[in-house]
Amino acid sequence: MKKALIVVDYQNDFVGGSLGFPGAEALERPICDKIREYKKHGWDVIFTYDTHGEDYLQTREGKGLPIIHCVKDTDGWQLYGKVEALRGPDTPCFCKPSFGSMELAEYLLCRRYEELELVGLVSNICVISNAVLAKAALPECRVLVDAACTLGPDKALHEKALDVLEGLQIEVLHR
Repeated sequence: MKKALIVVDYQNDFVGGSLGFPGAEALERPICDKIREYKKHGWDVIFTYDTHGEDYLQTREGKGLPIIHCVKDTDGWQLYGKVEALRGPDTPCFCKPSFGSMELAEYLLCRRYEELELVGLVSNICVISNAVLAKAALPECRVLVDAACTLGPDKALHEKALDVLEGLQIEVLHR
């Protein structure tokens, strides 16, 4: 079976940086375990990076969320902790200027995966956005989100996002 793990925006700024929140750091170990499992089986691992420039506050997103974060090539933009060490030099990575990555969706179209699993941050913004794009790109693909490997700063919005995912026929694991 052709499978891939998509690690969404598990970056320093979302864990302990400008948009960090309690509990995000606890995802490091289970996300690392997933990456190792996928690599052990020879399945693909893909990363997304929330990526902004110095003009972030002038963007539509920046006006709605006026906290500078994930500026390209800064420490806050880097993957968090041990996750960074598990990203290999040939690993597909997608820098995205907003919540979802159209480039990732186009990449998935060309690969024809049978199963995609998403983990990372933030559940109710970027994880849900990329899960929906993945499902749209590959409607016959099994798309999953592991609830033990995603979180958001607002617990109520996190739970609502997981409910919406299930409503879109995206499986939520470990709930």
